[in-house]
Amino acid sequence: MEIEKNTLSLQLKRAKEGNQSAYRFLLDAHWNLVYRFQLKRVRNPIDAEDITIETFAKAFDRINTYDEAFTFSTWLIAISKNIQIDKTRKKNASVYTNTATDSDEQLKNIADASPTPEDILITEQNLAQLLRYIKMLNPMYQEVIQLRYFQEMSYDEIAISTKETLNNVKVRLLRAKKLLAEIITQK
Repeated sequence: MEIEKNTLSLQLKRAKEGNQSAYRFLLDAHWNLVYRFQLKRVRNPIDAEDITIETFAKAFDRINTYDEAFTFSTWLIAISKNIQIDKTRKKNASVYTNTATDSDEQLKNIADASPTPEDILITEQNLAQLLRYIKMLNPMYQEVIQLRYFQEMSYDEIAISTKETLNNVKVRLLRAKKLLAEIITQK
């Protein structure tokens, strides 16, 4: 997906201010690039998707450190590559380490007050039909949708329940809503 430089700069500026739609734009615009990069490296769609989610989680967590003198997609690929290398080293060493970041407090400052079109659609859809659509999703996406919208858990509660970082939960839920919206519009 080719993005005009001015549009990308505007969305990056908005993301640095904590704008959720800017995060969504950046995720949608660069998801396939990062995912394909990882799929070539790890040759496993589930691992590639997990690393891609972690890439965006880390990038969004540190969006204020991004220097616009460099290409945003290159910055994402560098983050993704480092995450994949770290995972491979840990796997090869068979050592588990906790990768929690010091900046979890910053993540709590990301606003999520206004309902997105996907949120509105989810609340207005016929429940039985919606459940059929949700069952079409990957199980990890089904889980976050179920916890967020049916059990009405907060992001923090979901992170504790799934033993994921808060940022990973946010990115996974964003991706789940996008995929669910695609399924709904196709039907």
